Amino acid sequence: MQIALVTGAAQGLGYAIAGRLFAAGYAVVITDFSLDRAQSAANALDSSGERVLALKLDVGDKSDFESALAATLERFGALHVAVNNAAMTMTTPVMQISPEEFDRVMSLNTRSVFVGCQVFGAHMAAAGYGRIVNMASLAGQNGGTATGAHYAASKGAIVTLTKIFAKELAAGGVTVNAIAPGPIDSPAVHAAVPAERMAGMLGNIPVKRLGDADFLGDLIVQLARPEAYFTTGATWDVNGGLFMR
Repeated sequence: MQIALVTGAAQGLGYAIAGRLFAAGYAVVITDFSLDRAQSAANALDSSGERVLALKLDVGDKSDFESALAATLERFGALHVAVNNAAMTMTTPVMQISPEEFDRVMSLNTRSVFVGCQVFGAHMAAAGYGRIVNMASLAGQNGGTATGAHYAASKGAIVTLTKIFAKELAAGGVTVNAIAPGPIDSPAVHAAVPAERMAGMLGNIPVKRLGDADFLGDLIVQLARPEAYFTTGATWDVNGGLFMR
């Protein structure tokens, strides 16, 4: 049985990702800043508790990543897949963002991926196998639309960090990829886009629909397969045609 850990997995997109990994047969470590939320999500996913573990993980704290890794190894004996999903989303207009707010969003969103790749990647490389998936965003590719400039900038940085760690960890049997979703049918998107603006946003998406969170989870399952060893350093676009290359 393979073991996967997802950050920010107590709700929204992170929970959907955890759910698809669980459905694919993984044991799943659900981490969140709130242990109560993580435990509730774990209970909802697997009431028996046999294939889930809930942990508190503050993604701004490297020691929390180290503790989460240790707890995962103690419970399941291994870690094969890590999904760096947790992020802070803010929509402050660019000219109104204070330096402090900019630093807070940039620091949390990029540091969490950097440290996650460091801690989990080092363990996986030492074990000779691993799969890391970082959640980037369309906003990091097109400069953002509904989200703030700091969020968009942080997601662009995640694309670059993915390439850096892909090069660093490849010889250890570890792949590192990113997924860059456009607007997904998720609580975060509905919170960022008021109902009165939703129709206009959908009209600008070539496929005229929001993306499906479960599909993103299934894509991660594919990238996490042992057979995906030849795919690394890539950013996978899932955006309804909003950004094409």
